[in-house]
Amino acid sequence: MSVRVDKWLWAARFFKTRGLASEAVKAGHVELNDIRTKPSKMVQIGDVLQIKRGLDVYIIAVLGLAEKRGSATIAQALYQESEDSLHAREKLHEQRKMLAASTPRPDKRPDKKSRRQIIRFQRK
Repeated sequence: MSVRVDKWLWAARFFKTRGLASEAVKAGHVELNDIRTKPSKMVQIGDVLQIKRGLDVYIIAVLGLAEKRGSATIAQALYQESEDSLHAREKLHEQRKMLAASTPRPDKRPDKKSRRQIIRFQRK
């Protein structure tokens, strides 16, 4: 048995809609067994998918197939993420967290005059 890549990504809850999953595959954000693929390509048990969502990259092995979207616990049983992928995502998350903590935040929102100055500065 096999299922379309876009349907499987939607059923495994990597994308909110099947249309978004299809667009991601067309844009080259999904690789099936290290090869760029089309949304209609069939996924089988044992295949390896590399999924890029924003800054995160998931490398997963397909453990189960589903054409319909189920609960999150069922969706998590459809795949297993590799240890390298998991550690890389955690490391990237920590780096983003540290970067966000190091950027200064204002104490309050800018008032009308300050907003106008910011807009003028950005346009130049």
